[in-house]
Amino acid sequence: MNIIVKTFKHLHTINKHRWYVFKYSIKAGIPFRGLVHDLSKYSPTEFFESVKYFDGHKSPLTLAKLDKGYSEALLHHKGRNKHHLEYWEDATDNIRVGILMPYKYIVESICDKISATKVYNGKNFNQKQILEIWKKEVKKNPTAIHPAVLEFYDTVLAKIAEDGINAGLKPKYLKQTYNTIKNKHIKKNKS
Repeated sequence: MNIIVKTFKHLHTINKHRWYVFKYSIKAGIPFRGLVHDLSKYSPTEFFESVKYFDGHKSPLTLAKLDKGYSEALLHHKGRNKHHLEYWEDATDNIRVGILMPYKYIVESICDKISATKVYNGKNFNQKQILEIWKKEVKKNPTAIHPAVLEFYDTVLAKIAEDGINAGLKPKYLKQTYNTIKNKHIKKNKS
């Protein structure tokens, strides 16, 4: 694939992904988060590396990491986009801890996960894949994740796998689930 074709195909992939995130964010009651989702992907740091490694089947950032051991675009991206779990990781006294994500960012993160799964699986997409992929990522991902964030993800993605995307993205369900899990973990930390 030549550079011009890769550029337009990558641009199409970004736009398609952002469109799905926007669509799901509207369903979830956070339309503004969907509108501004992943705008940094158009920045030179993220865009050019992604074009270089674009193959249409996997995230170019994954391919960059396989080639170089890191992805400059990914480091740039996750440090500027609050819907990424890595943004909410901190280190104190050499101990990495996950911070509880605010509601709007964790819901945007769920919409992002659904959209990425849909874009990269194309016609083979089904709602159960989202939870399956999440479980695999958590096992191999060294990111420190707040226990409430893990529980929220597991709960919402299990709901989506069982009852569908529309059921899992209902604003009332999401807000209630988030508050219940958050409050449970706050009480546990006070004990």
